[in-house]
Amino acid sequence: MCSQQQQMQNSGSSSGSGSGSIPVSEVFWTLVDKADKKFSKIRDLPFYQRSRHDTYFYKVFKVYTQLWKFQQENRQKLVEAGLRRWEIGEIASRIGQLYFGQYMRTSDANYLSESYIFYEAILTREYFKEGLFQDVSIANKQLRFLARFIMVCLVLNRREMVQQLVNQLKVLVDECKRTFQESDFKEWKLVVQEIVRFLKADTAFMNLRPLRYSLVLDPHPDTLPHVAAAITKRHLKLRDAVLSSFHQNEVKYSELTIDTFRMLQCLEWEPSGSFYQSIGSKLSQNGVTGTSRISYIQDIADPTLPANPRKAVLYRPSLTHFIAVLATICEELPSDGILLVYLSASGSYGAAQNESGCIHFGPRGDRGSNCIHPSDFLPFTRRPLLLVIDNDNSKAFKVIAEEEKGESVAMLLSPSCSPAVSDCSHNSNGSLFTMFLTAPLQAFCLLLGLSGTDIDLDAFNKAEMLLSSSLNNWGLALATSDTLNPVWGQMLGDPFIRRLLLRFIFCQAVLSLYGPVCNENKFLPTCVPSLPTPVLPQSYSYPSVILNLASMFGATKHFIISEDVLPENIQTDMNQLTL
Repeated sequence: MCSQQQQMQNSGSSSGSGSGSIPVSEVFWTLVDKADKKFSKIRDLPFYQRSRHDTYFYKVFKVYTQLWKFQQENRQKLVEAGLRRWEIGEIASRIGQLYFGQYMRTSDANYLSESYIFYEAILTREYFKEGLFQDVSIANKQLRFLARFIMVCLVLNRREMVQQLVNQLKVLVDECKRTFQESDFKEWKLVVQEIVRFLKADTAFMNLRPLRYSLVLDPHPDTLPHVAAAITKRHLKLRDAVLSSFHQNEVKYSELTIDTFRMLQCLEWEPSGSFYQSIGSKLSQNGVTGTSRISYIQDIADPTLPANPRKAVLYRPSLTHFIAVLATICEELPSDGILLVYLSASGSYGAAQNESGCIHFGPRGDRGSNCIHPSDFLPFTRRPLLLVIDNDNSKAFKVIAEEEKGESVAMLLSPSCSPAVSDCSHNSNGSLFTMFLTAPLQAFCLLLGLSGTDIDLDAFNKAEMLLSSSLNNWGLALATSDTLNPVWGQMLGDPFIRRLLLRFIFCQAVLSLYGPVCNENKFLPTCVPSLPTPVLPQSYSYPSVILNLASMFGATKHFIISEDVLPENIQTDMNQLTL
């Protein structure tokens, strides 16, 4: 796919400089007004619905193509007519917003990379520098640009650029407070506090390996074992996902919480090689050069990768809005598609002990309007559905399995309680259960009280190899099991769902053997339908793998396992482990 930035530079314009007697500046401002009106409309459109708004996006994009090309071809005349640099920056910023919004609607990484290109150009060309400390409106434009660029870099996992931008944001907010004393910058101070808190949770340790599905580290979809036709003849694919969370004082940046941020990445393909290039790269003060920008676009626009599943990220939605989104997506879901719904919330109403009740998804005062009941999902069980519920009352949703309307629902349900580990509190690091599903080895380490500063990188890499090899063996055993439920059988061929399911098994095995909570069901996650216990070689049995991992970090004392599977009694040849 060609870079759409190149299209913007090369495409023709019906409003070129040859516009007869109409002044260039008049043509330009007419185009700006037209673009602004169309941008306002698309900005308010929802981040869901499979293709309903694609046509409108291309219409808006066409107007901005004309506008951008026109100002390039007539820059000198426009400057003489009074065009300011910040006004050019405003157009580029709108284009960056347009691309990022389309990424959020489609999950197409090409749009995300194009957004990065435009924002990076604004940064290096300093469009908002002129008049920055003379006009408070220009200062606010620069602040908004930095905040939006930080979001793009977070999702793109450009950590060095994120840190650079956060430092600039801090300095600029402080300078603005001193310069514009009559203006209130409290909201921007809160933005700074929010991103600093977010980065304390999204540490370098959490990103030692990409959260996205990497063909370098994860099995290629073509190599995944097939489920026997006797189990199921259907092979479904994850096509859409709804991601939402609601916690008091949760870690977030803008409308992206730390839990939905991790799940969003977990359900996308890692562009081949870009993660490792970005980790090792050294950025100059103003970011990457033009040459490396081109290679970066080529890298992220990997033609060998399948399309990402579409995702609707909902920030604290009302119940009616949440149901409307589910209904729309189910209506448009392809015949071979699965809809994944991820809900992370704290607290519940109802009696958890008899597995009734619901999850509250809003302020406690609005019990009815913000309370999600298991029955709310029943109309959507006419389509293949995978629920991932991260809540202390998650087991209440098991009743759905008895009331489906056409398709058998699959569920991954979090424990009712989380182990009391200081570094795993939700207010500082996000959900431990979600962490196991998205970054399982980091979750394992944090459960043991280990963080990035405590861990030897060689030991971590060996542990990562052992875990990856073990999960692959567990996946093979599961796919070839004669007792695998068809509900899971039809989903196991999808690489994203397969990876989530195997990580769920790892989480369940770890918590069942973790000493402080051993033999306490409230600390164990639940899977519906239940999974068979596969027949495994002793060296790859759940207890053996967990003890081997623990021994690599000197933490076997944290687990309660019989002596016959202690590490010294299990022979695991690390040289034979492959990713």
